[in-house]
Amino acid sequence: MDEILEYKCPCCGGFIRFDSRAQKMICPYCDTEFDVESLKKYDEELKNDRPDSMDWQSSGGVEWQEGESGDMRIYACKACGGEIIADLTTAASACPYCGNPVIMTGQLTGELRPDLVIPFKLDKEAAKAALKKHLEGKKLLPKVFKSENHIDEIKGVYVPFWLFDTETQARIRYKATAVRMWSDADYNYTETRFYNVVRSGTLDFENVPADGSSKMADDLMESIEPFDFSEAVDFQTAYLSGYLADRYDVTAEESVERVNARMKKSTEETFRETVSYPYNTLVPESSSVEFSQGRAKYALYPVWILNTSWKGEKYTFAMNGQTGKFVGNLPVDKGIFWRWFAGITAGASAAIYGFAWLISLL
Repeated sequence: MDEILEYKCPCCGGFIRFDSRAQKMICPYCDTEFDVESLKKYDEELKNDRPDSMDWQSSGGVEWQEGESGDMRIYACKACGGEIIADLTTAASACPYCGNPVIMTGQLTGELRPDLVIPFKLDKEAAKAALKKHLEGKKLLPKVFKSENHIDEIKGVYVPFWLFDTETQARIRYKATAVRMWSDADYNYTETRFYNVVRSGTLDFENVPADGSSKMADDLMESIEPFDFSEAVDFQTAYLSGYLADRYDVTAEESVERVNARMKKSTEETFRETVSYPYNTLVPESSSVEFSQGRAKYALYPVWILNTSWKGEKYTFAMNGQTGKFVGNLPVDKGIFWRWFAGITAGASAAIYGFAWLISLL
C-alpha cells in the first residue's frame, strides 16, 4: 500500500492518498476519486512513454558528373548576397530577390547535383495574369502597384527543395474529460470523468518539402504548396534553359529540425482525428514519434517570383510555376485607409444614434 500512496493525481498532479472508508484513492487537492486498479493501469501506461527518435540516415543529391557542370555558371548579387545558377545562354540578369543587377562570378563547382526537377508548366504571361487577379478588388492598395512596369519584374526561378521520406512509428497519450450536468429542484450537479486515451500506429511520409534557400521565406514557400510530385522527372540541365536556379545554402541536415516539427504536427493531428468518443476535452500529455529508413532527395521546384518595394518596404510575391497558386502580402495606402475608416466610423455612429432614438420612442 505504501507504493500506491506515492501516486500523483492524473488530474492536478498532487499526491493522492488511500481512503479506507471509501476504499478508493482520493486526491486531497481536487477531490477526484480513483480506484486502485485504474491507477495501476495508468502507471503502466506512463512507463511506455518514450522520447522522440527522429534521426535521418541519408542526405539528398549527388556530385555533378564530369563535364556536366561545365555549362553552368554562378551569378552573385552584390546587394543581398543571393547566388543563382544559370546556363551559358543566360545574359546579365537581375537578382530575383531584390531586383539589383547580378554579375557572373565563376563556374559551378563543389555543389550537389539535383536528383529531380518539376518543370515549369505556366509561363510568364500566366504569372502576370495571376498577379493582376491578385490585385483586383483591393481598394486599399496603392495605385502604383497596378502599373504594368511592376508586373514585368516577374522572374522564373527553380527553388531548391529537400524532400524527405520516412516510415513513422508513433504513440500519443491524451488526458480526456467527459462532463455531465443535471439538476433537480434543489441543486445543479456537474460530474467530470477523466480518461486516459492512447493512440499508436504507423504513418508513411513521402516527399515532405523544405526549401533549401535562406533567402526564400519559409512561410512563403509553404503557402504555394502543394506541388504535384507525380510530374517530377530526373534532373537534366536542359530544364534550366531560360530560367534561373537558386543556389541552395541550407543543407538537408540543417532542414531536419523544421521537417521533424512538421511531420510530428501532422502525426499528432492525424491521430487526434481517430478519437471519436465525444469527450469534452482532449489534451495530449505524451507524444513519441520514431523515424526509420529516413531518406532525403534534392529537387528543384518551379516558382515565379516578384520583388518590388513601397516606401522603403520590400514586398515579395510568389506563384507556383506548376499549379498557378499565387500568394503575397500587399501594402496599404494609408490615405485611402483613413478615409475608408472615417466612413465606417461615421456609419457606425449614425447607426448607434438611430438605435438610441428608436429606444427613446419605445
